Amino acid sequence: MVAAAVEMAAAGGGGGRGGRWRAVAALTVEDGRAQHEDGERLACHAATLAAPGGSGGNEHGSVRDPRREQRVTCPVAGRAGWTIDRGLFGIGSLVQDRGVTDCLTEGGGPAGEERAAGSRRNARSTAGPRRGVRPTAGLLGPAFVAAVAYVDPGNVASNLAAGARYGYLLLWVVVGASAVAILVQYLSAKLSVATGATLPEVCRDRLPRPVTRGMWLQAELVAAATDLAELVGGAIALRLLFGVPLLTGGLITGAVAFAVLLIQSRYGQRPFESVVMGLLGVVVVGFFAGLFTADPAPAEVVNGLVPRLAGGESLLLAAGIVGATVMPHAIYLHGAAVRDRHGGRLGDLAGRLRLLRVTRMDVIVAMVLASLVNVTLLVTAAAALSPADGATFETAYAGIGRELGTVVAIVFALGLLASGLAGTSVGTYAGSVICDGFLRRRVPLTVRRAVTLIPGLLVLAAGVEPAYALVLSQVVLSLGIPFALWPLIVFTSRRPLMGALVNRRRTVVVAVTAALAITALDLALVAITLA
Repeated sequence: MVAAAVEMAAAGGGGGRGGRWRAVAALTVEDGRAQHEDGERLACHAATLAAPGGSGGNEHGSVRDPRREQRVTCPVAGRAGWTIDRGLFGIGSLVQDRGVTDCLTEGGGPAGEERAAGSRRNARSTAGPRRGVRPTAGLLGPAFVAAVAYVDPGNVASNLAAGARYGYLLLWVVVGASAVAILVQYLSAKLSVATGATLPEVCRDRLPRPVTRGMWLQAELVAAATDLAELVGGAIALRLLFGVPLLTGGLITGAVAFAVLLIQSRYGQRPFESVVMGLLGVVVVGFFAGLFTADPAPAEVVNGLVPRLAGGESLLLAAGIVGATVMPHAIYLHGAAVRDRHGGRLGDLAGRLRLLRVTRMDVIVAMVLASLVNVTLLVTAAAALSPADGATFETAYAGIGRELGTVVAIVFALGLLASGLAGTSVGTYAGSVICDGFLRRRVPLTVRRAVTLIPGLLVLAAGVEPAYALVLSQVVLSLGIPFALWPLIVFTSRRPLMGALVNRRRTVVVAVTAALAITALDLALVAITLA
């Protein structure tokens, strides 16, 4: 085993040129693997790995060159070295560099530049699997499962109503809530990358049992409300397309979702992700179709990005959009999706850092796609629908057919159906993660599916207006957001838990600000609804 101190400069005052030096981390190389024991996300200046009495390195030497800070290559007992490469957002990576005999930096004149360039070429040729577009794309997927929650029937109802009633007025709410969703989902995934545990599991292990029992109960209510919205949306889509009664449509939606979950349990996470991403593709096509024929006004679209409201009703819709966008069950779910897909890559810091970079890309691509869908729904409704058209899915379907054509209306209904099918599958998956995480109890898939079907089927059988049921489900979801969001921010900001992947201070500030705004809007939504 070879251990060495890593000399770094603090990212604040010492991260630039001429910064002060201090030893803040250690690398342990054992059996060809590097372990980062207590690192901070700081700008790496120089490091030397050397065995005491071994060849190819100083006994405890380090090279301090504050002029250049991007890359340093260091030997391990004269045979191998590791490149510490500063990555995006200050997160570094470790890349093996074999055959290095000197500690090289990207400074020190032409000779040093030449040696550094040679070591980087050697590192690229011996560092293992290539990091290209195809290898990276093969790791994408978990965020797309979570993104389904952001284009579910509840989102469709909220965005259609907002656009039909207020035009482009609330477009800024959709964009802002989507930006917050990107941050929240990234933090959820990062927690599991750093700890190997989901948010419910971390809560169970680090909070008192009465608190976790209460969190489990509210999370189960959130999961039930989510499944209610997805089931109702799928049933309405089947009625619009084929005239199927609502109760029968609910049973069909539940059965198809159960079949999708069987794919996950029998064939694994990746085939499940493929099916969900296929349904998400149908959602995208279905809801984008109207945009090309609605002819929105570009100037009004830009004007809709200016934050403003128009009375209590617009505040209610704004809060509903936020409640439907930042979905608490997706926060619980995302970490499990990352672990189920990438559990084998969580062994060492190098693997975690690479996975975190891929996860960041996964979250950005998936959530931007979901955001575009939501923006498209509101813009299409603002351009083509009247206020009366936005009241229910049926009136919206009729309005789209009248203004944009029957084909566009049918494609819209297909998108709604895919949204309900994918959403209820993901919702049931989230329910399993919640129960297993908070209680350490695994519920059989058939039992879980049957339990989550009951509330939605009862609502449909009772003849409750579907649009009203969707509104109630969004209120319940809004109540659940703070219970997931605040613990997530707290845990990802604890260095003993997160290690080198702990949140930066500015990330904490942004996350807390967003959480305060969402909590205030949720409270306003509940107050207005009760009034």
